Amino acid sequence: MNQPENHKAGPLRRTSLAIGLALCLFGTGAMAQSTTGSIYGQAQAGDTVLVKSNTGVTRQVTVDAAGRYVFDSLPLGSYTVTLQRDGQTVDSRADVTMRVGSGTEVSFGAHNVQSLAAVTVTANGLPSIDVSGVDSRTVITSQQLARLPLARSAEAIALLAPGVVSGSSLFVNALGGSVVSFGGASVTENAYYLNGFNTTDPLSGFGGITLPYGAIDQQEILSGGYGAAYGRSDGGVISQVGKRGTNEWHFGGQIQWTPKDLNADPKNWYYVNKDGSQGKLRQYRKDNKSWTTTASAYVGGPLIQDKLFLFAAVEAERRQGESTGSNVAPFVDHYRYDNPKWYGKLDWNITDSNILEVTAASNKSSYQGTYNEFDYATLTEGGFNSYDTHTKNGAEVYSAKFTSYITDDLTASVMYGKMKGTWYSNTPGYDPTYPYIFTAADANPDFATPHNSQTVSTINLPGHRSTNTNLRLDLSYRLGDHTITGGIDNQDVNNIDGGTKFPDAGLGYAWEYNTMDDDPDAYIIGGPGTAQPGADWHNSPWVANTGSQPGGETGYYVARYRYHDNASVRVKQRAQYIEDSWQINDRWLVKLGLRNDQFTNYSAAGKPYVRLTSPQWAPRVGFSWDVNGDSSFKVYGNAGRYYLAMPTSVALRAAGSSLYTREYYTYTGIDQNGIPTGLHPIETYLGDGAPVSANGEYGQPRDPKTSASTNLKSEYQDEYILGFDKKLGDAWVYGAKATYRNLRNAIDDIADSPSIVAKMNRMGIDPATYDVSQIPGSILINPGNTSYFDIPKLGGGYYTVPMDWTKDFGFNTTMKRKYYGLNLYLEHPFDGKWFGKLDYLYSRSYGNSEGQVRSDIGQEDVSATMDWDYATLMDYANGALANDRRHQIKAYGSYQVAPEWMLSGNLAIASGGPKTCLGAYGPNGTYPGLGYGPYYHFCNGQPSRPGDQRLPWTYRLDLSAEYRPEWAGKKLAFNVMVYNVFDKQTTTQTYPVSTSSSYLRPYSSMTPRYVRFGVSYDY
Repeated sequence: MNQPENHKAGPLRRTSLAIGLALCLFGTGAMAQSTTGSIYGQAQAGDTVLVKSNTGVTRQVTVDAAGRYVFDSLPLGSYTVTLQRDGQTVDSRADVTMRVGSGTEVSFGAHNVQSLAAVTVTANGLPSIDVSGVDSRTVITSQQLARLPLARSAEAIALLAPGVVSGSSLFVNALGGSVVSFGGASVTENAYYLNGFNTTDPLSGFGGITLPYGAIDQQEILSGGYGAAYGRSDGGVISQVGKRGTNEWHFGGQIQWTPKDLNADPKNWYYVNKDGSQGKLRQYRKDNKSWTTTASAYVGGPLIQDKLFLFAAVEAERRQGESTGSNVAPFVDHYRYDNPKWYGKLDWNITDSNILEVTAASNKSSYQGTYNEFDYATLTEGGFNSYDTHTKNGAEVYSAKFTSYITDDLTASVMYGKMKGTWYSNTPGYDPTYPYIFTAADANPDFATPHNSQTVSTINLPGHRSTNTNLRLDLSYRLGDHTITGGIDNQDVNNIDGGTKFPDAGLGYAWEYNTMDDDPDAYIIGGPGTAQPGADWHNSPWVANTGSQPGGETGYYVARYRYHDNASVRVKQRAQYIEDSWQINDRWLVKLGLRNDQFTNYSAAGKPYVRLTSPQWAPRVGFSWDVNGDSSFKVYGNAGRYYLAMPTSVALRAAGSSLYTREYYTYTGIDQNGIPTGLHPIETYLGDGAPVSANGEYGQPRDPKTSASTNLKSEYQDEYILGFDKKLGDAWVYGAKATYRNLRNAIDDIADSPSIVAKMNRMGIDPATYDVSQIPGSILINPGNTSYFDIPKLGGGYYTVPMDWTKDFGFNTTMKRKYYGLNLYLEHPFDGKWFGKLDYLYSRSYGNSEGQVRSDIGQEDVSATMDWDYATLMDYANGALANDRRHQIKAYGSYQVAPEWMLSGNLAIASGGPKTCLGAYGPNGTYPGLGYGPYYHFCNGQPSRPGDQRLPWTYRLDLSAEYRPEWAGKKLAFNVMVYNVFDKQTTTQTYPVSTSSSYLRPYSSMTPRYVRFGVSYDY
């Protein structure tokens, strides 16, 4: 918020029941986040088509008068599709495997032949273009996952899809893993699903709970265009469907090992001198290596043949290694991560018309570390210093889905589930003697670099936990060429005892060093010449210049920093939807949908501080045109609006009782423990050395009526997609897709309380009738719009203060985030020998608002970033956004070299992201407004727009080989993977503050080469 923080089924009845969920003749009810697929096609009118899966599901329909049939909402699996006439088998297709949320065409033609001899073929030659889909998705199957050289995570799989890029390494998901960005959106705007249950991080939206890698049947990566049944994402969707038991028992296991000795040496990181040359060593990294061992096992099969099935999987990953900190945190962390996962699923075909699916899954991650001293003068490791904060985080998911085929045309499904999270941390042997030191690199270089043995700043509250309850009800009714679907999608999220604090046994504060970049006359906050025209700068928060006190003659100062936030908060989300899938004729499908979302965020006191319950209509329109009528050429498109709720963490500071203060001093020395000496308090608008909170956070409970503008609206984005898929000969498919996204409304906070006071003065409101300190320093708003604030009266009640965006707040720009992209692809589906896909994407993500978080400075305060806090911060902010990658090339595939040998590869090439340069404001280097520090879009006195400079291109090639010997019946396999074959370690993000000695030093770089060995057995 504001200024960046310094803490881290048995046989079913033989009728046309399968049509009950059909959204059209060739369309399907399976949408994004679905766990099913469909089979459709053409045959002779009056014939019968029968499908039977390896999970005991059998369905039968009669081909209609137009020669068409469809089976919808089929559980994923391998099917045999049989054409029958007069009770005799005419033709069949074996091994028909569906993709989640998609339709698979199996056509038999007119069949005027008189012979009834059965003909059976495999499904390899089936059409590869799904003409029933109108959205933009990539589906990766378990067979592909077993072949491709990938890191074992949902995010690594998602990176195969066009338009998905790695998020900043300054962000991690709830369990410490990486995050990704879809189509220019921020990393918290995605949704995660596991067997249809929403597992998105309930705290802040960073990632979600996922399956053990070997339990993934299919992962659906949706980058836009999904139907009205789903929402709460304006980034992308990662939806995983787990494996299920079949009518045959299978079991197996795998062990994978990534040895430390074969890891490439990470490159050391250096400071960058002002002339661009390499400076002194910032971080010694050559020994920053680890080994990883992963063991997994699974079993699946029928508990009752054709009736009740079980699948269960476990995975245990351990990573152990060491990491040397920077020269301002000279410790070697000897760490260990344990990441166990498990998954179980029961499928019960209760009757011919009722199916029950029960899912349970768990993700956990524990960390423990020991810090040893490290001497940068000799680059040698010393003895024990302390224990790092140990963490145990995780969540468990339990859900059940009941589907009932009430009639041939009416189907109902109900899903209910709950996710329980635990977020525990503890620091064994915590030594409270010394305070933590922040930004030691910005201390006065005339003294020793501040350093002590303290490695702990703030910790999470020990009782932190969360719950996420999801209830869905979906009804589908087919009426002629129309299929009407509707339902509710309700979710309740609780964040219990959330927040952070300084350890109870400690001093309760940290020291934070800083510099005014050799300008001792500039005020640290505010000061002369920083107010709006006609206003008195004394009426705004200010902290005097360093030159007014001894030790500050060169602009160096230090702040005693205190912080804590804690609350139990919740978010209630409700949604209703209706959608009509209309098969206009044999070739045209149109989907018309409408969704209404409602969001209510509750404060620590249990009162709503944001109530967005007025209709939030989200129309969704899509079409699919089967140009030639034979699934060889599809043109499709869609347009839709997508709303996004704020997660629970927003309330911790916006509607809690947070403390966030600094006491400012100059100093004349630094002792051997990094503590400043010779302190002289710097004058502030509250008094010499008085605690100052730029955000008005002094530990007082927030009045929920003052947390947000009274006319606040939800964040939403409009999206438009147009594309085509076309067969090229019998073995290839190519296509193109154009995407345009426009973030129409966002939520962030504003901190400019002085401008609110100035407006109240202009309104003639008596200053004696209200308390200025009760005007929050952070209020949620819609950037670019006029806001209405409730300001408490001393005698009770509230003043309503309208704040015009330009006239009252002084902004000269409005919120903008736009994305457009053109994707070209060429694909060779697997033919038993090889498969491959090549994607090229040209895209542009630009504007002045990345979204809910801010990557360039690692600010993870969702919907409460530094952006928009006051006007001058946003001058020259318009440019390339953090997740912009202008050119992306992705290629992956595998080749069966010989019956026992398979080779696979994954290539990723991308142009560099924007490089940010931040500094003091204007050519004179001032700190106007609230004067947070050098976070204005100026670099060395000149305007600096994001993207004026670019980081270098990145190139990465991963290769793998698998040997599956005939002598073991191909049940045993040995594999090896080499990640980043050429060991490219290109810098991917740099420190952006130009006034700091750390400017341009690497924040992150590509992962060095490593080698992973594996052996597996599948029976």
